[in-house]
Amino acid sequence: MDCNEITSLMHEYLDDELSAAQNEGLESHLSTCPDCRMLFKELEQTDMLLFAMKHYSPSASNELTDRIMSAVPQPKKQQLWLKWVKRHPAITAAAVFLFVMLSSTLSFWDQNDQLIVRGSDLDQIVIEGNNVIIPEGKSINGDLTVENGTAQIYGNLEGNLTVIDGSYNMKASTAHVSGQIKSIDQALDWIWYKLTDIMSEVAYR
Repeated sequence: MDCNEITSLMHEYLDDELSAAQNEGLESHLSTCPDCRMLFKELEQTDMLLFAMKHYSPSASNELTDRIMSAVPQPKKQQLWLKWVKRHPAITAAAVFLFVMLSSTLSFWDQNDQLIVRGSDLDQIVIEGNNVIIPEGKSINGDLTVENGTAQIYGNLEGNLTVIDGSYNMKASTAHVSGQIKSIDQALDWIWYKLTDIMSEVAYR
């Protein structure tokens, strides 16, 4: 028999389908041909592997896997708030910014009692102590903001008047404010005013 015939007989041999004469011919050839002998060993190992897989029970492997996994250190569970922070970075950044702003603003509101005046045409204003006076016959074009003081209006204000942690008085019949008058004396109102004021300054820079 040549090598091609022997190769075709190898599979039948492994399946126990050869006759006695064919078995003798195969064994005789394998004893003298190293190439066919090597091929036969590879086929035999493959056949044994397939046989083992047919009779394989996964339960033992599952038990081994379970033991290995139980010995592996389990990862620490992340806190729910940390997962939420990672999913919403923009909202988190905005919340942190607002918290810092509110904290610093509250601290500033508690400590600051200095008179502050903001507006246009400030040269038309008279300041006496904590009193901010618009004299009779004087006119201011624009908004006026007074913090930690009293706004006394005798003249004309062509804009809004905002009084923070203070008061205002319309002192004469000639007193006139064309815009809105806002009196802010609560912490939350003051914080909201500060935030909107800061945001408007940032937006129009």
